[in-house]
Amino acid sequence: MTIRFADKMDYERGSPESIRSRFPKGWNMFRVHRILFALVLFLVSVAPAQNAAPAEQRKTSDPYTGDLSIFETPGRDERLQINRVMDLLGISAGKNVADIGAGSGWFTVRAAKRVGSSGFVYAVDINPEAIKYINDRSRKEKLPNVKAILSKPDDALLPERSIDAVLMLKTYHEIAQPIVLLEKLRPALRPDAKIGVIDRNGNGEDHGVSRDIVIQEAKEAGYKLLNQYDFVKADKMDYFLIFTPAP
Repeated sequence: MTIRFADKMDYERGSPESIRSRFPKGWNMFRVHRILFALVLFLVSVAPAQNAAPAEQRKTSDPYTGDLSIFETPGRDERLQINRVMDLLGISAGKNVADIGAGSGWFTVRAAKRVGSSGFVYAVDINPEAIKYINDRSRKEKLPNVKAILSKPDDALLPERSIDAVLMLKTYHEIAQPIVLLEKLRPALRPDAKIGVIDRNGNGEDHGVSRDIVIQEAKEAGYKLLNQYDFVKADKMDYFLIFTPAP
């Protein structure tokens, strides 16, 4: 077979003799192969594992879908000391509030009366029945400063830079991706906004979650703990945490 000049040059460049000639004297192909093999192992070790199994997700409770009137039990205001909760979150006239996991709107209507006509309350829930319930309730109770939002499980869908205070009342243990939700919440917060979490100690699937887990997840999402309280309910099982976005 006749090789044209250009083809012959290409052939010779890739020949074993040609490859050997490019390495310093004393090197051999065995040594070259060992170096290349070591390089491949290094690259594989530092490259991200594309098919690695995701970290195990912690346990959560199923979101409540039952009778919403259960949240309207007499004396709940006093048991949860909700006025003190609102004081600590800085909820006052003219403030904008987000009630995430609003349910029946029990907290929504109390916050709406507290902020008055110059403030606003966003009632956020993933349950369409809860949204309908809150819309009907706000009309009956003549609260035009309430807007119900049918949200996503990992996104409250709040307007940017609109919120002064957030309360998640007995809801956090139901959130399947709390870190993602908290990360997506940040753009909606105004400077010095406060995020309150009221929940009970539990294992995640028993309608409670450890306060230490909440604190750690909030930290991972970019929040710092301002205060923690145990005054909510007399059984000392419930806790009240207040966070703010970290600098």
